[in-house]
Amino acid sequence: MPCRRQAAIRRLALLCSPLLLGLGACVSPPPAHDAQAPQGELASCAAMLARGFRPLALERDERFLGKVAEDVARCRGGDKAVAQRGAPYVDWANYWATGDASSLAPGTERIGLHLSRNGRGIDGALLDLEYQRMELIKFNLFDNTGTFPAYTLGRDGPEGRRIDGPALKTWPEMRLPAAAPDFAAVGGAGEQLCRGALIRARTLTGICNDIRNPLMGAIGTPFARNVEFESTFPDLGLDELARNRHGGRLALLQPDPQLISRKLFTRAQSRPELCREGQGLPGHSVEAQCDYKKAPFFNVLAAFWIQFMTHDWFSHLDEGRNAPGLMPVGCADPASGCRPADRIDPALMAETDTPPQFMTRAGQQRLARAPRTTRNHVTAWWDASQIYGHDERSRRRVKRDPADPARLLMPVERGEAQGYLPLFAAGDPIAPQWAGQEATAFPDNWSIGMSFYHHVFAREHNAFVAAFRAQAAATPEADSGLRDPARPEAPIRYREVSADELFEMARLVVAAEIAKIHTIEWTPQLLYGEPLFLGMNANWGGLFANQPLVAAALEKIVVNSFGKSDDAKRATQWYSALASGPGILGLGNRVYGDDPVYARPDPGKTDRWSLANPEHVNGGVNHFGSPFNFPEEFVSVYRLHSLVPDLIELRDWRAPNAIKAKVPVLDTFRAKAAPAMREAGLANWALAMGRQRLGLLTLQNQPQFLQNLALARAPAGIGKIDVMALDLIRDRERGVPRFNEFRRQYGLRQMTSFDDFVDRRLPEGSAERAEQQRLVGLLREVYGQHRCDASKPITRAQRNPDGTPINDCLGRLDGSLVDNVEDIDTVVGWLSEFAHPHGFAISETQFQVFILNASRRLFSDRFFTSSFRPEFYGHLGVRWVNDNGPEGKKMERGEPNGHAMEVSPLKRVLQRVVPELAPELDKVVNAFDPWARERGRFYSLEWAPRPDAADDPAFRSP
Repeated sequence: MPCRRQAAIRRLALLCSPLLLGLGACVSPPPAHDAQAPQGELASCAAMLARGFRPLALERDERFLGKVAEDVARCRGGDKAVAQRGAPYVDWANYWATGDASSLAPGTERIGLHLSRNGRGIDGALLDLEYQRMELIKFNLFDNTGTFPAYTLGRDGPEGRRIDGPALKTWPEMRLPAAAPDFAAVGGAGEQLCRGALIRARTLTGICNDIRNPLMGAIGTPFARNVEFESTFPDLGLDELARNRHGGRLALLQPDPQLISRKLFTRAQSRPELCREGQGLPGHSVEAQCDYKKAPFFNVLAAFWIQFMTHDWFSHLDEGRNAPGLMPVGCADPASGCRPADRIDPALMAETDTPPQFMTRAGQQRLARAPRTTRNHVTAWWDASQIYGHDERSRRRVKRDPADPARLLMPVERGEAQGYLPLFAAGDPIAPQWAGQEATAFPDNWSIGMSFYHHVFAREHNAFVAAFRAQAAATPEADSGLRDPARPEAPIRYREVSADELFEMARLVVAAEIAKIHTIEWTPQLLYGEPLFLGMNANWGGLFANQPLVAAALEKIVVNSFGKSDDAKRATQWYSALASGPGILGLGNRVYGDDPVYARPDPGKTDRWSLANPEHVNGGVNHFGSPFNFPEEFVSVYRLHSLVPDLIELRDWRAPNAIKAKVPVLDTFRAKAAPAMREAGLANWALAMGRQRLGLLTLQNQPQFLQNLALARAPAGIGKIDVMALDLIRDRERGVPRFNEFRRQYGLRQMTSFDDFVDRRLPEGSAERAEQQRLVGLLREVYGQHRCDASKPITRAQRNPDGTPINDCLGRLDGSLVDNVEDIDTVVGWLSEFAHPHGFAISETQFQVFILNASRRLFSDRFFTSSFRPEFYGHLGVRWVNDNGPEGKKMERGEPNGHAMEVSPLKRVLQRVVPELAPELDKVVNAFDPWARERGRFYSLEWAPRPDAADDPAFRSP
């Protein structure tokens, strides 16, 4: 029965997707007869619809928490979902069809219609995720540059109208300072607007991505926060709630970081003599063995991929250096295996003075920034700065081919027709520890994994240049698509494109490819299930990629009506929700004269988008009221060292089922990477990392070599460093809240004891549950317990279910002996989350951070929104990004996990730049899935070989 349509927006939402139905629109009831659903489920669905959908929280302590009412859980997941509602983890992971084939409703093989049991499960999961994203956008943006008071209070706009803080589009703090080289070019002391050469391509330092906020995302700008400033730096005890929460138990080295590393992080070895702390055996013998807990559905390529990404996004170090001096890193009990003599340089800090305060409208005194701040020493944009540079110094490390300066220099060696990266030469601006490495813009923490990806994308850059040159030779007078802002209407013919213009165009294309790979290939394999496959593809290309009329209608509303609104709810919450329809890529990159709103391409209309119009160039971005930069908390959740094995199982692409050597990652560090790459070749390293499983993100699974790593920048005699202990110290230095408050700040349910970490879905008495309980015992041993005081409130971010403040007793009687669960370091906490949603390689806490920031880094970047156009990318570049290469779209055989799928972007890149891998890659669907694994039915996590890999020894190991 059709709904009564309440307004134009809600009518559109009703047409579009069950994801949007919960945002205030009325919805159709479930079918009168569902043969597979018991009457109790249908009654629950009816009750859910009769009650209506929950509104978004008005206050931080009223948030959704990922927990639904009993009838909602039963409608979307039956009794199984209801049974898990008491767990602290999100409910959607227990809905129908959100796991493997066993999660499908009985008697079904596919998801089916939206209102079927499986459809309700998937749509319910997507709706829950969208609620979480909208509330994260509302409650978790804290900029450290001085804009937070305006975000909270709003600001008077033109003609005296009031603009809500979350709807602000420009900030005086994002102006270029007078000392900046381009100060005069953007308008100097007057209104600043980027023009001319500053808007044509990605700038080296990251300025002028947002042409009205030139400084945003540039090098040297402060990291943001996703948590209240008052909740940061709990070790300092500056806030009464933090003092109540931790009871004076915290300090930089308390609890002892090296003790935590040795007890909670160390990989146990069945044959320590075959591992030798990650050094393997002489001659890279295949008899070497370093045990680690392995993920069945994610490969080592994925582990190094995320390091390759973080090198682009953030760096607290300046050219590999921290602050001067050395400090201890713990080790109160050498009997645990730690080293009292270890030393490390302190973290670089930007501001350490007392932060200013301001008064909210409710009369509450708030901090205007965090007690201490740090700066991002690379650009915050997804701009491939690790390859191309982030300032003049790093750009000098980028070698261009003198024979064609549009190309990256890749001398041909050892029969590799596409070449290898050259090594650093005398006179290059490098730190001493980088000598002998392959030349690239970001050379820190170099290993074979970094060498591999830099080679892959340098070759891809050159492949694009070669294709453009071929097109120019074939059609020299044709319009390349590029435009010069000085002459925006004048076509630039292919023969007129300079080497520098082509180089920067190739950078745009490579950066966009990398972003696409991460969004629709890496992340869906990291979060291997139907909700995130749909969600991440919606983030990039939209839920309605195959329904252009619906996508176009949504885009008109998203960009023109909501994106320009001064109302916080329209500019943020509705914008976020409805953007799922058209997707973020290309938002606002079309303008039609007869229909003056932004829309998807329509060949029947004349596109009036103009490079001369700043509203067109910048019109698709949305920062949700807070300038974009990565937050400290985002950096923290990328502490993923457990993914890396100690030994890489090297193979030969001519005989892929045999392991030829076991190479310690330690033997590929820094200058050792170049000879290792050249001796084995790109194809063999790709095969090795593509077939090998990476490590699970869990306790007692950190690489041994990283606990015993020589610190290249330390003075003689300092010896080694425990990188795992250092992770804890850096988070503490940078003020990341401890795990429980971290969860509360991000809108997730708190833990009340260490026992909450145990996965309640496991049978009592099972070996897996017993192992989790053993690890919980170690948490209790390391972090301890105390007698609680119920008079001490500990947080403002969340309340008890009855509305009372949460206190030190966490629901227990005053004076009870309680676990020091509040003290757990954040990284320890998420490694202790044993109850992941199906197919999640990360914890739900880490994922919550991604929900917010993975979207923002696309929403905020005009080169992914309104400037994703031929004027910047060229006609060839736009096609290359959209089609995953110059040959047009290609489809996989069959329907993996029930979907008709394009050949994935990284697979296409590897086919171009490592052609020897063609036979192996032909059988691969996602390049981050272990290449010889049989994918099975519907998001299977089984570790089983494809028939042609049955004799691969990797499938005989646990």
